[in-house]
Formats: sequence, C-alpha cells, structure tokens
Amino acid sequence: MKRLLLMAMIVVGATTAALPAQDSGLKLPPYKKVKLPNGMTLLLMERHALPLVGFRVMVNAGPVADPAGQEGLASLTAALLRKGTKTRSADQFSAQLDFVGGQFGAFVAPDYANISAQFMKKDVDTGLDLLADALQNATFPEEEVTKLVQQQVDGIKAAKDQALAVLPRYFNAYLYGPHLYARPTDGDEKSLPAITRDAIVRFYQANYTPGNTILAVVGDFDRAEMEKMVSQKFGPWPVQKASAVSVPNAPDIQGKRLLLVDKPDATQTYYSIGNIGVTRTNPDRVALRVVNTVFGGRFASMLNTELRINSGLTYGASSHFDERKSRGPFVISTYTRTATTEKAMDMTLEVLKRLHEKGVSQEELDLAKNYIKGQFPPTIETSGQLASQLAQLEFYGLDEREINDLYPQIDAMTLADAQRVIRQYYPLDNLVFVVIGKASEIGPVVRKYAPKVDTRAITEPGF
Repeated sequence: MKRLLLMAMIVVGATTAALPAQDSGLKLPPYKKVKLPNGMTLLLMERHALPLVGFRVMVNAGPVADPAGQEGLASLTAALLRKGTKTRSADQFSAQLDFVGGQFGAFVAPDYANISAQFMKKDVDTGLDLLADALQNATFPEEEVTKLVQQQVDGIKAAKDQALAVLPRYFNAYLYGPHLYARPTDGDEKSLPAITRDAIVRFYQANYTPGNTILAVVGDFDRAEMEKMVSQKFGPWPVQKASAVSVPNAPDIQGKRLLLVDKPDATQTYYSIGNIGVTRTNPDRVALRVVNTVFGGRFASMLNTELRINSGLTYGASSHFDERKSRGPFVISTYTRTATTEKAMDMTLEVLKRLHEKGVSQEELDLAKNYIKGQFPPTIETSGQLASQLAQLEFYGLDEREINDLYPQIDAMTLADAQRVIRQYYPLDNLVFVVIGKASEIGPVVRKYAPKVDTRAITEPGF
C-alpha cells in the first residue's frame, strides 16, 4: 500500500515539482556542495513540493575499470550491493525496503556505477541507513554471486534472439577494438563465468571508496539536518586511495569497414553506422544536440522521415551521440526486412550525404530548438531526476551553467554553426558498419559498403 501511495504521489506531483521558468529559460534551483573529511562529495538540494527524498550515487567504478577477461565485473558488483551486507541478508534488506515503500536500484554505464534510491520524507532515516549499508558493508554471498552470473549469462543468450537488443554491443566492440569502451558493460558468455566472488570483493574494496563517490540528495528535507545525517552515516567510511583508470580518447576510424553478424533465422536486417563521437564536455555539445534533433533525434527527423514515413522501410530510424568522459560513439541505427536491406542502407547513406551537402534549413533549425525546449524540462522535474542531474554534472566536471545557459545557447545557434558542426562531427567518408541478419542472403549486398568485411556467427560467445 505504501509503495502504491508513493508512486501515486510521484505521478500527481510531476508538474508541481517542475523547475521554475525564467525569462531566459530554466534555472537550476540552488544547491550546496559539501566535501566530507573522508573525501566523499555530497550535493544537497531542497525541494518541498512533495514529501519525498531522492538519492543518486555515482561511483567512479564503471566497466572501464573491469580487468581484461573479467568484463561484467563492475556490473555484477553494483547489482549485488543489496544482496547481503554485514548486518542484513538479501531478504532482510528487501523486506525493510518494501516495508517503507522505498525504491533502490543499481546499474552501470561505461564510465560509472549508479545507485538510485527514493523514500518518503518520514522514512528517510531508514532509507539512508539502507543506502549507507549497501555502499559500505556489502558482503557478496557466494550463492547470490552464482545465481546472478547464471542469470546474466542466460539473459545475454536470450538477447541474441532479439538482434536489436545486442546490436549496440556488437557495434561498440567492433568500433572500439582494443579500447576500454569496447567492453560489454554487462559482460558476455565468456567473461561472466570466469568472475569469482573474490574478484568481486577485490573490485569493491578497490573502487567503492568515499573519494570515488558522489552522493546527490534532492527533496523535502532541511539542508543542515540532511548534511548532519549523511555525515553520521557515511563519515565512518574510511579514507582509501582509489584505483585510477585512465581512459584515453579513441581516434577516429579511417576508411570504411563492416562486420556482418550471421543470424540464419533472421527475417530482418539490423544495422548501425557511425564512428567515434564526442565527450560529455565537448564545447559544441549544445549545437550538436540541435543538429542531431533535425537529423535523427526525433520522430520527424530526416532519417525517420525518409526511412519510415516516406518509404515504409522501417518502423524507426535514429541517430545519437553517446557523450562520455572520453569520446563516445556516434551511431545511426535502424532495421528493415531482409529483402530491403540494400535499399534501406543506401537511403541511410543518402540522407547522411544530404545533411553534408544541403545542411539544415532555418525552419528545421527553429523547429529543433523549440522541440528541445519542450522536451527537456520534463526530464528534470522529480527529485530523482534532479538528483541524477546534479550527480552527473559533478561527475563530468560541469556545474549549474549546463542548465541555466542551455536556452540562451540554443537561441544563439545559427545556420553557420549548424553547418560547421555537421562538417566537423558527422562522418561521411569514414564509417563503421555493423549488420546483423541472414548472411546467406545479405552477405553479397553488404560487401559493397566497405573494402574490409569481417564476419562472425551470432552463436559465437561474446561480441
């Protein structure tokens, strides 16, 4: 009942928790940054619209820190945090969480581990105790490790039956090669069974340290009181030098190359095309967001208009820049019937070529600007969303100007700016292709797109 009440309050309060509108756009509410004596970073923002408190923890312990051959180690570690601590079994942790109607989840992105939690104001002491216990006292019981490894392996095998689910993993692996970003964030059928409980414990002890941790708290609380509570819960966390992982920028891929992944029972072809993209702090990130909205970032984009609306070749085509600490991928992705593979891929490349040759119109630019302004505010309305935003800004070395200056930067963008970022960031002659489909039928077709074509079977372990 408490969980239903909590969810209802979130839905009802979605608009009441919105950021205040300003003449120049949005303004991030004030927040306080505190550095605890042990090195942990604390971010506090009061929001009293609803009696809820959202927590976001970002730990510099993402898959880039996985040792070679143990891909998936960071993912397993994060997922197991609530599966037993020094004071609670997995069942006890879940029971206490359910009793107060709280939420607790964990996942990894390439650069970091993310732990989220949310509790009602009256239960925040219990919630904070659960969060602190999981981060500082996880024990990783052997039976829980074994169970999760098997679940992850089974999940990967099942995902390979749905090519769309694994296309990004094949693309990243092929695009990045020996680079750290090539690693599958959740591991694969080869690496996961090789991970032991001892390896997880070592990873946890080396990377889950206060100096590696950012905690953002947003919601209905008194800032001074919350700072005191967090200090009490996390202050005893001993200072420890964290493992440092350096992720160099991957260079652009030169020329064209293609990976064909054979799925003999496929009736559709799934493909991604792209190259190395940009970092989260790239100075042109706002202009890129606007241009990509025109090109492949919404339903009425150039890509989706041509491949879905006008031709009916697919149910959806899109593009995106995955901004990371180092240069993430730029990807165009879609799918089509096996028989229309060549037609769809040709059209995709024609749209990309048209972007370079004709650029975008003033009308397209204005529509994209207004679209972003309309879509962005709902992504930072709730306490959880704001806490996530604060933690990410801190992790990437950004600040409130990322929000406060967004609208002015969008408004200031010109057609000349659009043409410049198209030339600079959208690959045209240097492209990486990953295609999943029935090789016996599409093999001869896709070989025309690159002088270098690699092949593998989807039944082969790994990506």
